[in-house]
Amino acid sequence: MSEVDLSIPCPLCGVENQLKMFTFFDEIPYFGEHTQVTVSCLSCGWKQSDFIPAEEKEPSKHSLVVNTRNHLKARVVRSSSCTIRIPELDLEVNPGAESTGYVSNVEGVFERFLRIIRLVKHQSISEQIEEEITALEEMENILINHDFLSPGREITLELFDPRGHSVISHEDVVFRPLNADEIERLPVGPEPPVFSANL
Repeated sequence: MSEVDLSIPCPLCGVENQLKMFTFFDEIPYFGEHTQVTVSCLSCGWKQSDFIPAEEKEPSKHSLVVNTRNHLKARVVRSSSCTIRIPELDLEVNPGAESTGYVSNVEGVFERFLRIIRLVKHQSISEQIEEEITALEEMENILINHDFLSPGREITLELFDPRGHSVISHEDVVFRPLNADEIERLPVGPEPPVFSANL
């Protein structure tokens, strides 16, 4: 791993000389060589990470119908440009301005969805929105109890990445390139910080 001090202001708090850039090169099984780049601010805690494959990738969709415990262990590499969907539950997470990449497994991705569901549910309870609370509790129970492992109740994990940096690694994964219309409609997440030598 290499560490570099950046003598520029933080894009969030503006404090000078508090940014560090960490790069880590690794061979991730089934995905090949990747570089993890993290820029963080020692002053305010702002951080942006991403995984960049060593070779160019095409915009792609990976989908896995999750209906066995083995599927829960499938490796997931999610880049900062990836949209994740579980269509059966009408759940979608788009990359935002602070989106970061991560490596996990299918179960870990479901845990991330659970945290979001619980956060929204808490807000709905405080606002007493009964219909929304009921729908969120149903989603929560499906993910907690692994109801999708019962015959006919499977759910699908889908990764849409216009930069092609995201992958689900399992023999049951269906891969296809994204078409031009899909690429146009998908958000691409944060733009990498651009650091000028003139600062």
